[in-house]
This record gives sequence, structure tokens and C-alpha cells, in this order.
Amino acid sequence: MKKLILFATIILGAISVHAVNTTTQQVLINQSVNAQEEFTEVSSDAIPAAVKSTIEKSFPGTKLEKAYKNEKNEYKLEIAKDDKKFTVFTDASGNIIKK
Repeated sequence: MKKLILFATIILGAISVHAVNTTTQQVLINQSVNAQEEFTEVSSDAIPAAVKSTIEKSFPGTKLEKAYKNEKNEYKLEIAKDDKKFTVFTDASGNIIKK
């Protein structure tokens, strides 16, 4: 009986250690993804003409509220139409990116 209790304790301890390691790895992965996608605000003059053209064609009647750029030359654009606000991601060539 003592051997059974000792065996169960060892198994439960091993499972809990594995669960802690998995959670720690997921947090580290999430942090690295967020660090890669940091955007800094840019003026509307810094946005390439191709990006502006894409927004005008794809979302007619909208107004550009704010623009952001990351290290990969991707743009995060906050646009508004009436009372609705949208966020659109594009690359430097004006291709819309799904996020």
C-alpha cells in the first residue's frame, strides 16, 4: 500500500511540473509575438501612395484617423466612416493583410 501511495505521489508531481513548463512556454511565445508586431505612430504623409490608394478604393468614404508602422514595413491604419471605426493592416505595397 505504501508503494502505491508513493507511486501516485511521484506521478502527480511529474504531471504538475510538466503543466508549469507548458504554461511558461506559452507565455514566452506570446511575448515574442507581441514584441515583433509593435507599431509606432507615423504621420499620414509617411504613408506610401500605394497604401493610400488601396484604402480609398477598398473603403470609399472613410477617413484616416491614425496610422502606425512596424519594423516589417507593415501599416496599421485606423479608419472611420460615420460613427464606425475600423482597423486595417497593409504592407508597403498596399496589399491588405489579414490579422
